[in-house]
Amino acid sequence: MSTATVPTLTGTYAIDPAHSRIGFVARHAMVTKVRGSFNEFTGSGTFDADDPANSQLTLTVQAASIDTRNADRDAHLRSNDFFAMEQYPEITFASTAVEQVDDEHYRVTGDLTVKGVTKPVTVDFELAGSAVDPYGNLRIGLEGTTTINRKDFGVNWNANLDAGGVLVSEKVVLEFEVSAVKSAA
Repeated sequence: MSTATVPTLTGTYAIDPAHSRIGFVARHAMVTKVRGSFNEFTGSGTFDADDPANSQLTLTVQAASIDTRNADRDAHLRSNDFFAMEQYPEITFASTAVEQVDDEHYRVTGDLTVKGVTKPVTVDFELAGSAVDPYGNLRIGLEGTTTINRKDFGVNWNANLDAGGVLVSEKVVLEFEVSAVKSAA
């Protein structure tokens, strides 16, 4: 039997971008999925393990850091056809409510701002675990997804296909794989 104490998860956290991923998936030409991510982002929040409703988080993504592994596509996504990144350089999320669903699942509702348009979204997260890293930092892992309609945020460009349908789906799945480090007390 171990006498080690498990550190409380309650506290203030910062997202570790080197061990996290903020990504998305969209249908392309009605037949396949294109995956991408944003390589530059910051995020922080507080987690109250005893009363998750007191928890909150914020996330700021540098829109120009978009990466779909195709330079031409990335340039098109940065243009006015999609994100107009020169005018709207950041995508932000700020939670407005956190609800514990069960021991490992949380529902986080908040305001997502893309291209200057703010809409409420809900992200279902799984608490993937916690661990003390080799440097003595308490980390928690969170994984979550939500589906949005890009047109709700003014991201409207598309092209019709000769066989019917469109080049880019309206629905986009947002993916969050987060390692967050607890601040020292």
